Amino acid sequence: MSELDTRSGLGTLSVIFDLDGTLVDSEPHYYEASRQTLAEHGVPVYTWADHEDYVGVSTRESAAIWRERYGLRAPVDDLLARANQRYLDLARAGTRAYPEMRALVERLAAETVPMAVASGSSPEAIEAVLAGTGLDAFLRTAVSADEVPRGKPAPDVFLEAARRLGTEPADCVVLEDAAPGAAAAHAAGMRCVAVPYVRARADAPEFATAALLVRGGQQEFSARSVYAWLRDAAR
Repeated sequence: MSELDTRSGLGTLSVIFDLDGTLVDSEPHYYEASRQTLAEHGVPVYTWADHEDYVGVSTRESAAIWRERYGLRAPVDDLLARANQRYLDLARAGTRAYPEMRALVERLAAETVPMAVASGSSPEAIEAVLAGTGLDAFLRTAVSADEVPRGKPAPDVFLEAARRLGTEPADCVVLEDAAPGAAAAHAAGMRCVAVPYVRARADAPEFATAALLVRGGQQEFSARSVYAWLRDAAR
């Protein structure tokens, strides 16, 4: 089968994946790294409910918010470095890729669909997670918010991913789990498949801009059905 034949199903479409909470279940690691870092700086209580406020927010922006919210004296760069190191230790010990997301990635790779990762995580964290899950065999283009002027909800990270793929934003579909990411995809002029990590927030106004909203999150996400939707979107 020729390359043209294998791409016929999705035409010129490219797919950009958010990483944390979308491709992989890494939020528990981010929560624990955040909890330990804040405890080290005198914040005794940091709950999972507190952490949900930071889902979809870059690690640097999270550290800046902590500094203001908790009145911390440590520089943002110091907070960021400590949180990132703790996260990397946890991520390297094991991060789970969502099975249906892996199935979708493998299906798209088999059809030579251009794909990228665009994440608020550091480049080191992205590399560690993709390598640890084996997704790096399929996702060779990755952009960190650290590499662009602004993180999500600004569109910078998605636009840079499209540039590296050599595709137009209008030909890109983004898969996202968080409201800031859905807003960023919309601002980039890209269609979005939203798979809310916090299902109770599926009614967030940012998700209303998504072309497809999987309201039940990962529990309802199906590689087969989303592939079929992508095939229709390509037409």
